[in-house]
This record gives sequence, C-alpha cells and structure tokens, in this order.
Amino acid sequence: MDRPRPGCFSLWLPVGVSNLPGAFSMMPSILLTLTLLVVTIILAIPLGRYMYRVYQGENFWASKLLAPVERALYRVSGISPDQEMDWKRYAITLLVFSLFGGLFLYALLLAQRSLPLDPLHFRGVPAGSAFNTAVSFLTNTNWQDYSGGSTMSYLSQMLGLTVQNFLSAAVGITFLLPLIRAFSRHSTRDVGNFWVDLTRTVLYVLLPLASILAIALMEQGVVQTLVADVSVHLVAPFLSHGKEIVSQTLHVGPVASQEAIMMLGNNGGGFFNMNDAHPFENPTGLTNLLETGAMILIPIALVFLFGHMVQSKRNAWIILVAMLVIFVPLTFISQHFELAGNPLLTQMGVNQSNTVNLAGGGNLEGVEDRIGAAASALFATLATATSTGAANCAYDSLMPLSGGINLFLMQMGEVVFGGVGSGLASFLTFMIFAVFIGGLMVGRTPEFLGKKIESYEIKMASLSILIMPLLVLIGTAIAVSTHAGRAGVFNPGPHGFSEILYAVTSPANNNGSAFGGLSNDTRFYNILTGMCMLFGRYWVYLPLLAMVGSLVEKKRVPASVGTLATDTPIFMGLTVGVILLVGALNFFPALALGPIAEQLTPVTSVLTHRG
Repeated sequence: MDRPRPGCFSLWLPVGVSNLPGAFSMMPSILLTLTLLVVTIILAIPLGRYMYRVYQGENFWASKLLAPVERALYRVSGISPDQEMDWKRYAITLLVFSLFGGLFLYALLLAQRSLPLDPLHFRGVPAGSAFNTAVSFLTNTNWQDYSGGSTMSYLSQMLGLTVQNFLSAAVGITFLLPLIRAFSRHSTRDVGNFWVDLTRTVLYVLLPLASILAIALMEQGVVQTLVADVSVHLVAPFLSHGKEIVSQTLHVGPVASQEAIMMLGNNGGGFFNMNDAHPFENPTGLTNLLETGAMILIPIALVFLFGHMVQSKRNAWIILVAMLVIFVPLTFISQHFELAGNPLLTQMGVNQSNTVNLAGGGNLEGVEDRIGAAASALFATLATATSTGAANCAYDSLMPLSGGINLFLMQMGEVVFGGVGSGLASFLTFMIFAVFIGGLMVGRTPEFLGKKIESYEIKMASLSILIMPLLVLIGTAIAVSTHAGRAGVFNPGPHGFSEILYAVTSPANNNGSAFGGLSNDTRFYNILTGMCMLFGRYWVYLPLLAMVGSLVEKKRVPASVGTLATDTPIFMGLTVGVILLVGALNFFPALALGPIAEQLTPVTSVLTHRG
C-alpha cells in the first residue's frame, strides 16, 4: 500500500514547530485549536444568515433552485405548508415521525440478510442489538454496540443508518426552531409547521452541505463504492505457514456519503469499528481538519440563526463567547495531559517528548500516529462537547483527566455547541434559568428577550435540565450494583467505574462515544442504554416544547430600567457559572470516584489496575 500522507501537525504546521521544548510544547496545539475555531466561526456567520432566509421562506437564489422540489414534496405527501401548528400538535407530529422512523430501521436491520446490497453476506442483526441501534440512530446518538464494517450490509448503512443521520439531525433543528419562535413571536399559538421545518432543513441545509463535504472527503481518499472489498499488494510481504503473503483483502464501502452527514449532523457512528482513526474514513491531515470543523459548523451557525430570528445579534455573540469560555480552557487542559504523556512510561525511561516523528509526542496509546495526541484530544473534546461522539483515537486510552473532561462536557448537558439544534435549545434553557436566578438576586423582573419568565417556564426548564442527571446517576447506580452491569467491566478500580459512568452518560446525552474497555453488547446494556437514549432525547424535548407553548402566547414586554439585561458580559458570566455549578453539583461526586481518583492514584497502583 502507499505510504500514509502526513498527519495533522506535519501537514498544517511548519517543520520544527512541533519540536519546541518545555513550556512551548503546547503552542502547536493552541494554534491548531484557535485556527480551527476562528475558521469555523467565519464560515458559520454566512451559513447562519443563509439558514435564516431559508426558514423565513425568503425568495432568493437557493429557493429559486430548490423551491420546485420543496413544493413537489408537499404535493406528494399532502402537506399544507401554510398551516402552522400549536406546540402540542408539533410535539405529537415529531414523536410519531420519530416512532415510524425507528420501527422502519429496526425492521430493516432484522431483515437485512434477505435484502439486496449485501455483498459480504451478513446475517440479520440480533434483536437486542437491532433495537439498540434503531434507538441510537433515531435519537441522533449513534451509540454502537457492534462493529459497523462486519455487521451492517450496504443497504442497512445507506437506507437505514445514513438516512437516519439526516433525519435525526433535522429533527434536532426542527425542535430548536419553535423555541426561537417563542421569543420572536407573541400573542399567538402558532410555533411553525413541523413538516415544513423538516423538509427545509434536509433539502436546503443538510443535503447541500453533506454533498460538498463528501466530495471533499472523496478527493482526499475517503472511499465511496459499492464494491465489497479490494485486494492490495503489501509493502512488506511475509511468510505464513511456509507460504509468502504478498497481498491483503480490505473491506471498503459507501463511506464518504455517510461520513459527511455523520460529522455535520453530530451523529458519530462510524462505518468501520475504528471510526475516524480508520484511514478509509480519515486518511489525511486535511480530512481530519474538515471532519473536526464539521462537528461545530452547524451548531455555531444556529447561534447566528438565533440572533437573526430574535433580532438580537448581540445576544448571539454572548451565547457563542460563553460557549468558548467553557470549551477552550477544558480543551487546553485535555491537550496538556495528553502531550505530557503517560507517567508510567516516564518512570520506565521512555521518551515521550514532542518530535516531528511522533506527531507531537505525548500519550500515544490508542492514538493514530498520523493524527497525534493533541489533535486527537481536540477531536475528543469537540465530539463530546457536541453530540457527535465520533472518535479518531481510543477514548479508553486517554489520560484520566482527559477522559474526565470528555465526561464533564457531556454531563453539562452538551450545551457547549451541543448537538445540532438540541445543544442551543439546552443552552437557552440555562439562560432562562440564569435570568430567573439573576432577577431574584438583584430584585429585577425576570425577562428574557421581552418575555416574562414565570413559575411555569421555570418548572419546565428545571424539569428539562434535571432529566439527564437523573438518568445518568440512577443508571450508573443500577449498573455498578448489579452483577450484569459489573460483568462487562474489564478494568477494576476507578477506571472500571469510569467506563460504566461513561457508558451511561454518553447515551443519556445522545452522544454515542464510549470507553472501549466495557463489553456493552449484552442484554443489560442494550436495554439500559436504549432507554437512556430514548428518555434523554424525548423527555427533554417535551418540557421545552410545553414551555414554548406558554412563551409564544405571551405579549412582548418593553425593556425598562428594571429589566435584567441579557446581552452583557456580566450576564454571560452568570450563565456560565450556572452551567458549571449545576454540572459540578450533579456529577462531581461521581467524577471524584472515577477519573479524578484514577489521576490521583499512585503510579504503582495504576500499573496494577490497568496493566
């Protein structure tokens, strides 16, 4: 096979930069992180404006191209696009649509052996795994208890998983739109038309972006074919049982089309078991950069969409800066511990310093050398800050506090960027909560964007915020206190507890990433994680849609001297403080038993536990 192309650092940084010593060893990772964020924000600004024009139904170049297709879809399906819904009808339609999508995917997986486009002749997916997978892709979680490349037929990958990647992402955005309209409208019950929002999201936003990214990925070497496998010549032939082996058979498939929407829609399920560490999913430094940025492109664009729809760009920038204030320090901490390397290897005299040959050096266990430790840590924090859950390294091999940061980013409710639609909705929920607390503290009227925040809104917001911690903590308690839950743990001590905590946190937050040291393809974990995914998605949606129904009926109240301003740095700090405080109060005891305890465990004890 051809020699791999250069990794992230050697491709995007001058030769010798990653060889800087001492305190300067973080500089390449800082430059990489800040460059990625700045470029993505620059791209997200016009995308947010574009999405605003789409959802407003404006007549512009995109509608001239796609409006005939949109109208044809409405005629075929019998939808009246001018008829809007109240929050109850919107919620019921969303739930029924999701239900039928999940049932279709479940049936497809069970029957895949009897269906076409199965060149490798896979059997039908077992019922437990099929249920878990259907729920996973339905809820935008993409939690995988199977190896994609050796389980799913091409039909299941394309018609089942890839289609749900589009639809589940679109449902997340359509869930956000009524919440934004609740602040941009007043004295009405109409929150939009679910079918129109869904159609426009797929047709105008997701399909064009995914097509562009898929073409870029294919140009860089991501495979896209219906051929079952290919035979390639080995660079170094070897002898096996007296016979010279000169070639290898490699599994391929329609990867680029799934990879593009997987990253853009914050889905995360990999075509191959190695996910984005596989060279057929992520072959070059450029594809790694594109896939990393794609995870946050739409979530950031939705922040600017919010600013346009509520006519307050300043509030949009406050939200974005607040997200960055949380995300950037945690990312730098994670990168620091990964670049510092494993203390066990340091005691053995192993050199883990930054060199060009080591793609930045540091902790390289479970890390693809083409990508490097720092770029892997950045990818991991973005994958868990959003609901993507993809991985270009083994998360189970991260240093304890790096893994702990992944956990904490999810346990805050994935409000930092978050999933497409659902992330910003969760952040707005925390802002409403912060408005209420701030008003109580300073004796001012709790109002947000001209709408009074009263007891009903706070009850619904509190219910939405508390559902996820209840799922995680109760689910983890059940797993660690039952034989079936403990049976899948391969590592004793704090790290084993972290694996269980991660296995419940990820599906409850519709993330889908995992620590690999836990055997989760069991009846216990299929049922537990499946229920966490369903409740973590829809039990959070319903209280917020109920809050939308209350807010949209209210009249807009003009701002006065007694109104708490929500577009100031002070309020931004209050919101960040509320998010961090709620996350810490809910999960710090659990984190102390897992990653923090492992980080503080003496080196000799860690060697015994994980060796």
